[in-house]
Amino acid sequence: MMEQELLMQWIIILPLLAIPGILLFHKQPNLREAITLIAGALLLVAVVAFYQGFDAGNAPYIHWWELMPGLDIAFRAEPLGVLFTLVAGSLWLVTSIYAIGYMRGHNEANQTRFYACFAVAISAVMGLAFADNLFTLFVFYEVLTLSTYPLVTHAGTDKARHGGRVYLSILLTTSILFLLFGIIGTWSVTDTLTFAEGGIFDDSVSPVVAGVLLVLFVFGIGKAAVMPFHRWLPAAMVAPTPVSALLHAVAVVKAGVFSILKVCVYVFGIDLLNELTITDWLLYVATASVLLASLVAMRQDNLKKRLAYSTVSQLGYITIGALLATQAGVLGGALHIVAHAFGKITLFFCAGAIMVAAHKTEISDMRGLGKTMPVTMIAFFIGSLSIIGLPPAMGMWSKWYLLMGTLEAEQWAVMIVLMISSLLNIAYLLPIPIRAFFDGKRSVVSINRGEIKEAPWPSLLALSITAIMTIVFFFWPQVFYGLAETLAGVAGGTNG
Repeated sequence: MMEQELLMQWIIILPLLAIPGILLFHKQPNLREAITLIAGALLLVAVVAFYQGFDAGNAPYIHWWELMPGLDIAFRAEPLGVLFTLVAGSLWLVTSIYAIGYMRGHNEANQTRFYACFAVAISAVMGLAFADNLFTLFVFYEVLTLSTYPLVTHAGTDKARHGGRVYLSILLTTSILFLLFGIIGTWSVTDTLTFAEGGIFDDSVSPVVAGVLLVLFVFGIGKAAVMPFHRWLPAAMVAPTPVSALLHAVAVVKAGVFSILKVCVYVFGIDLLNELTITDWLLYVATASVLLASLVAMRQDNLKKRLAYSTVSQLGYITIGALLATQAGVLGGALHIVAHAFGKITLFFCAGAIMVAAHKTEISDMRGLGKTMPVTMIAFFIGSLSIIGLPPAMGMWSKWYLLMGTLEAEQWAVMIVLMISSLLNIAYLLPIPIRAFFDGKRSVVSINRGEIKEAPWPSLLALSITAIMTIVFFFWPQVFYGLAETLAGVAGGTNG
C-alpha cells in the first residue's frame, strides 16, 4: 500500500519536475524536448505500474493539506480515476512526440512556454483524476483552465487572444457561478465533500434541493461543453494543433466529462438520480447537444472546426451515459472517454499533419490528398471509425453499452438520437478520407511514390500510434473494460 501511495504522489508531481529542465534548456531545443519525452515516458511507466497494483477494495489514500475542517487537498484512487490517468498518461507522451514534428515543421514561436504549460496541465489532470473530494477536484479543475489559457493564445494574434478570452470567460464563469455554488450547496446539505460509493446524499435531502444541485454541477462543469456552454471549444481552435489535441482528447474536455461522471456516481449515486425529475430534463439537454452539434459539424468546411463540433457531440454521449443512471450507461460513458480520446486525437493529429505538409485547412481543398499523404489519410479513416462506432475500432464497444444503457433506462428517444447521431458521424467524417483517396479521376492504386509528402516523421509516428491503438483496444479492451466494469459495479452497488 505504501508503494501505491508513493507512486500516486509521483504521478501527480512528475510532470511538474520536468518544468525546470524545460525552462533551463530553452535555447537548446533538443535537450528541452528530450526532457519532455523522458518525463512523458516515466509518467506512462508510473501510471501503468499503478494500474497493475491497483486494488479497488483497498484503494491508496494521501492527504496533502487541510485548509479548514472539511476542506482538504486529498487524493484517493478509484476505478474511473485510474482509467483517466491511463488515458492521459499515455497520450501525453504521444502528443509530445507529435508536437516536436508539428512545432518545428510549422516554425512555431514560444515553444518552451508550450511544453512548460503542457506539463502543468498534465499534472493538473492527474490531481483531478485522483481527487478524493469536490474541493480537491475544483482546485485542480481551475489550475487546468488557467494553465491551458496560454496554450490557446499561443499564436499571440488578435484572433488567438479573442479565442482565449472566450475560452477563459466561459470556463471561469461556469465554474464560479455554477460549479462552486453547487459544491457549497452540497457541503451545506451533507457536511461533507468527500466522494463515496452510492453518493453522499441521504434520505433527508429534498428532491428539489438535490435537483438544483445537479443542474449546477452539469452546467458548472463547463469543460463538458454541454450546450449552451460550448462556445469556448470551437473558439479555442485558434490554438496550434497539438493544443487542440490536448483540449479535445487528453486533458480539458476529458476532465469535464470525467468530472460529470464522477459527480453522478460518487456524489449523487444512480439511485438518487433515478428519483429526480430533473435528471430526465438534463438527459434531454445532453441528447440535444449530441444532435445539434452533429448537424453544425456537417456544415463546417474548416477541418478543425468540424472536429470541434464533433467533440461537442461526442462529449454529450458521455454525459448521457452518466445521466441515464444505469450500470450499462456508466460503463458505456467510461469506455467512451477512452474511445473518443484515441479516436479524436488521431483526427486532430491528421488535421495538423495536413496543415504542415499540404498547407490545407479546408475540407473542400483536400480532394485527392490521399495520393500524397496516404499514411495520414488512412489514420484519419481509422480515427473516424472509432468516433462513428464501427469495427474494428474501440468506439464500437462504448456506443454499444451506451445503447444498452438507453434500453435499460427505457429512454427510447435518447436511443434513437444516438443512432441518428452515429449516421451523422458517418456523413461528416467518412467523405473526407474517401474523397482524399478517390478524387473522381483516378484511385489510390495509381499513386506515384515520388509525389508522397507526409508531415515530419515525429508527427507521422504519433498519429500512426494512436490510430493503431484504436484498433488494438477493439480486440483487447480488457484493461479499460475491467476498470469501467468495476465503476459500473460501484454505481449499481446500492441497487443490490
